[in-house]
Amino acid sequence: MNPSDSLYHRLFSHPVMVEQFVRDFVPAALALGLDFSRMERVNAKFHGRGGRRREGDVIWRIPTECGGDVYLYLMLEFQSQIDWWMPVRIQVYAGLLWQQIIDEMRLKPGDRLPPVLPVVLYNGDKAWNAPTGTAELVALPADSALWHWQPSIRDHLVDEKALPGSDLERHDSLVALLFRLEASPGPAELIDLVDEIIGWFRQHPDYATLKQLFTEIVGYALSEQAAFANEPAALTATDLLEMRNMVPERFRKWADEVRAQAIVETRTQVRTQTLANALSRQLRHRFGELPQSCTERIHSASDTELEAWMDQVLDAASISDVFDDKRVN
Repeated sequence: MNPSDSLYHRLFSHPVMVEQFVRDFVPAALALGLDFSRMERVNAKFHGRGGRRREGDVIWRIPTECGGDVYLYLMLEFQSQIDWWMPVRIQVYAGLLWQQIIDEMRLKPGDRLPPVLPVVLYNGDKAWNAPTGTAELVALPADSALWHWQPSIRDHLVDEKALPGSDLERHDSLVALLFRLEASPGPAELIDLVDEIIGWFRQHPDYATLKQLFTEIVGYALSEQAAFANEPAALTATDLLEMRNMVPERFRKWADEVRAQAIVETRTQVRTQTLANALSRQLRHRFGELPQSCTERIHSASDTELEAWMDQVLDAASISDVFDDKRVN
């Protein structure tokens, strides 16, 4: 499942999602001492490549418990595809963010910049295999004296599909449930996940907007199941419980359809094989052992062709006459 970046953008515009994500999926040492009760969104005003305004990332300003004006700026970048040059982009965005902070806070010489934690949240199907730091991209030997002057930044990568399912199940959070949905679960597991999501929102009734977003996400998960491939109701349902209730019956109906189709296909295959065996016996009876090319042609033929060739066997003077298209027509 790959919900759009815009959906992720809306999800992680909610403080509870960001707090759960940092607590569960960022190294504990980095999350230690953060005051999530006073966190606030940052309206990034910088632009990306081509002059377009940056919309893909979400930035949060999180106070620390150290006192004073000490903040961490959390940059969340959402990726559904692997980007080899991601560290370069991160470095550019971090620089632009710092420049925005300098301008808005009117920092003066002697002031210091706040720390930045860049996080790449990747939900693509292939395992992430690109660098996570600029040092991996610079063409210098390890012992070069030039390293001291090279731009350097790293991002914290969270590859959702690489997270062990057993670890995700230990976290009682919406973020963990989101990542489990992203793993494209089977029908039974999907129903259990939807039940867990419904249970979470029953315990936290004040998150109506998030609940609607998760309804969209469950719709994405259902749309990837064959049972719901042509089921617009799965994506238009406006209530999680309504969507959950349609799952078992729809999967039963789909399973019945699959079984019926399998029976038809099996019967067709059996009939074709029976005709091919009968034609082969007739040909061997009249003309002896069959050449390999003849056997291959028989076993790749349609029922119509096999029946036509069987009609030709009695009158044919040779094997080639049986397969003569002019005689068949």
